[in-house]
Amino acid sequence: MKKGYRIGGWVLAICLVFWVTAATAQGTRTMTVDRGGARVIAIDGSAQVRIGGQGAPRALRVGERLADADEVATGPRSRIEMVLADGSRVRFADNTRFRLLEVEPGSQSRARSIRFNMIVGRVWANVARAIGGKGRFEMMAENSVAGVRGTVYRMDVNEDKSNLVRVYDGTVHVSGSAEAPTKPPAPAVIGPPTKVEGPKSIPGPRVVSMEEWVYILKSMQQIVVRPDGSADEPKDFAPEEDRDPWVDWNRARDQEADREGGADAAPQPRGGVPCEN
Repeated sequence: MKKGYRIGGWVLAICLVFWVTAATAQGTRTMTVDRGGARVIAIDGSAQVRIGGQGAPRALRVGERLADADEVATGPRSRIEMVLADGSRVRFADNTRFRLLEVEPGSQSRARSIRFNMIVGRVWANVARAIGGKGRFEMMAENSVAGVRGTVYRMDVNEDKSNLVRVYDGTVHVSGSAEAPTKPPAPAVIGPPTKVEGPKSIPGPRVVSMEEWVYILKSMQQIVVRPDGSADEPKDFAPEEDRDPWVDWNRARDQEADREGGADAAPQPRGGVPCEN
């Protein structure tokens, strides 16, 4: 009996070691998510995730929590919805790729800092008001940043790096996020010999920072950012020209969240009926 007890004790000890190791690893992941995190509450179609941006992608699951550095790709005819710890809701359309850069919901002692990197595709954000009006909530493309505190807006990022930002409610600050490429020199033209002036000092090529332009968009305004990082002037858009299944679905989800209320629903104003702040 003693021998059997000793063997059983060793087996129990080994099991405990494995359990503690697994729990520790899982606890580390949970702590990272609890510091910020984004919970997947709906998947229509398919999506894949690379945890920490490393390793092979795997299927994303409803109820899963994502954290900093996670990368997600939605499949064709697919879309997903996530709710953040601060009550904001973010939805991504089909054929969209994005990365979570930072997901800190904020508190009375710590400012909110939420940043997504949109690689390609479409995103709809219904942003909750920051606690005390502090912090940032940004959707970043390669050549622009759309930052808000509490509003409803969308960003479309195309394969050629151009993007569109449309605001439905609230105010969005849109600015350049990269450096414009320098203009290539014009090709040389061969002609008859001419007199050449002596050497003189000329300014060298200058890289123009895209931070040199910043626009403030209000309700029912849009801006187009071209592939080279330059931007058109903001302009108004009509609800009629904006109607499509993606917009209709998002508006319906926003209205449903309003009816449900609770911690997962972003506070008013919401995107059911656009209005000025």
